[in-house]
Amino acid sequence: MTKYTSLLFIAGLSFLLFVIVGYLPIAENPMIAGKAILGSAQQEVGSANIVTSVVLAYRGLDTLGELSILFAAASVVGLLLGKSYSADSVRTQKSGQAKEYKQFVVLQSLDLIFPMLLVVGMYIIIHGHLTPGGGFQGGVLLAVAFSMRSIVKPSGEKTDHYPITLIEGFAGFSFILIGVLALITDGNFLQPLLGKGEFGSLWSAGTLPLLYLAVGLKVGAELAGLLFELNGEEERA
Repeated sequence: MTKYTSLLFIAGLSFLLFVIVGYLPIAENPMIAGKAILGSAQQEVGSANIVTSVVLAYRGLDTLGELSILFAAASVVGLLLGKSYSADSVRTQKSGQAKEYKQFVVLQSLDLIFPMLLVVGMYIIIHGHLTPGGGFQGGVLLAVAFSMRSIVKPSGEKTDHYPITLIEGFAGFSFILIGVLALITDGNFLQPLLGKGEFGSLWSAGTLPLLYLAVGLKVGAELAGLLFELNGEEERA
């Protein structure tokens, strides 16, 4: 049954790609909405990366919905795995994997990679309004950085999940707060505030960099918590 399900999925995906490649106007003039955004995004938003203008300014409510979906998915996974892990299975997992986690080379390599992942992830988030990337991409790197410590560390060590939960809640609250302030001040939800700044500079596009920072921290915290759950970390915390 699984084989036929996989074949059905591949057939459906192939048909979808065939329709996209064969019938949609690829590499042609942008459609009506695309023309309007390309022509006005720089003046209205001040972001060098037009994708950022679309994600946070023109369809910010949709981005907020995506964050809500990610939160719901992480919560459901945590609920299901919380019921599936038992204390005996966790103790057995600890005793069987303790020696592997204590390998010197792995732990020392992690100490070198961890700060690099943090720096690259924050760079992608902070420069999301200037270059390709942003909160979702940078947030994934932050989640990988913290989850790696959970995976390769000695199993006797415990991880405090309170800071991650605090960051996740604060980031989500900040995103909504900025949107509400824009709604009260300008009449439009997530309308960029604080001026457009100098085009192409780090301090530009108003509050969009702050929104991307909130998105990156929330995505990173939620994915890190999800990976902790998949690793059985909640039972050890």
